[in-house]
Amino acid sequence: QVQLAESGGALVQPGGSLRLSCEAGGRRIGSYSMAWYRQVPGKERELVGVLSRDGSTTYADSVRGRFTLSTDKPKYTIYLQMNNLEPEDTAAYYCNRYGYESFWLWGQGTQPTVSS
Repeated sequence: QVQLAESGGALVQPGGSLRLSCEAGGRRIGSYSMAWYRQVPGKERELVGVLSRDGSTTYADSVRGRFTLSTDKPKYTIYLQMNNLEPEDTAAYYCNRYGYESFWLWGQGTQPTVSS
């Protein structure tokens, strides 16, 4: 079973930037179609963006132009570069594979908080 681990969340002011990372204990997760999701308590999980196996990316309207998904060359890590952050981006962020019959085991998530 693949165990995902997200990191990089922090307190940042509006307009600031953060980079989140997602790893899975040495597994080349970049070889899969991967996605970042976010969830606010009491609301459904929201798809933030997808990094497909061919390297193409798609983004939710709310983050397009501000967020960028990428992977490192060995494909061990998936990144979410978040620029021009807004208070509405505050949420727990999770990564997982995308477009398969089932998800991998969800990690603990990481919490960017955007506040002045």
